[in-house]
Amino acid sequence: MNSSYLDTIDMSPWAGREDPEADSLRWHQVIEPLRAGAAPGVALVGFACDAGVARNRGRIGAAKGPRALRRALAPLAWHRQAPAHDAGDIACHGDDDMEAAQARLAERVAELLGQGHLPIVLGGGHEVAFGSWSGLARHLEAGDGPAPTVGIINFDAHFDLRDPAHVRSSGTPFAQIADACEARGWPFRYACLGVSRAANTRALFSRAAELGVLVREDHEITPARLESLGDELDAFIGQCDLIYLTLDIDVLPACEAPGVSAPAAHGVPLALLEPLLTRVRDSGKLTLVDLAELNPDFDIDQRTARAAARLIHHLTL
Repeated sequence: MNSSYLDTIDMSPWAGREDPEADSLRWHQVIEPLRAGAAPGVALVGFACDAGVARNRGRIGAAKGPRALRRALAPLAWHRQAPAHDAGDIACHGDDDMEAAQARLAERVAELLGQGHLPIVLGGGHEVAFGSWSGLARHLEAGDGPAPTVGIINFDAHFDLRDPAHVRSSGTPFAQIADACEARGWPFRYACLGVSRAANTRALFSRAAELGVLVREDHEITPARLESLGDELDAFIGQCDLIYLTLDIDVLPACEAPGVSAPAAHGVPLALLEPLLTRVRDSGKLTLVDLAELNPDFDIDQRTARAAARLIHHLTL
């Protein structure tokens, strides 16, 4: 394991109340900085970057997301059996460093996967997705035999399929991944749920159709349709060997998640999102997770950070 980052892991966000009763642990009392030879478990990695958001002309501030997410997760009750580790942060130093930061993230993710951990990457803008996926690809290419089929499940108000030939940003990661899959001869399996028609151009819907993306718009995700949507998700997962789950926090309504780079006027409420995430979690195929676009500068009463922390808590039960 590359130990160069171990001494720089900041554990100060992991603080909170301690209850006197037995069996009353919280995340901050259990999580440890990642060390060589650590038992496989959840490994949190921060991606302190919003250069992609800036390039996409969004409101910056998501680089502060990893610390805010850790602070919101710290006091939550501990219900896991397997361990949790903090693997430190990948920092982006200015707009010109974005691609290099993505490469550093890919290296870290591949390393963690090789050690048997479930990496959960804390963004950061959604440019995090290309770094996360690249790490998974690097890990798979290091293995023997043909690479397994990876399914990408993105809960997001946006496709993020813009043409990267013009500028690579938080709006291009899945187009970049599609290109990288084509170059490797891999299938591109992508499901995007929670899409806002108002926030995506006709060109983006056309590109999604050309790429065979499973699309479900925000207004389609209702209590009455939740079971059938879950069945669709199960069918998508069944066609894949591994699942990479990416959560753009702006998929939540702005009233639940005001602190994001691009708030959603409609969105998918947490109460509808969690049952679908349960399907992904319980599939046995979940290999990599990231969360994107938490922007503490625009949060209200830590509402967005708390919602994102709850999603992590739910996925790791």
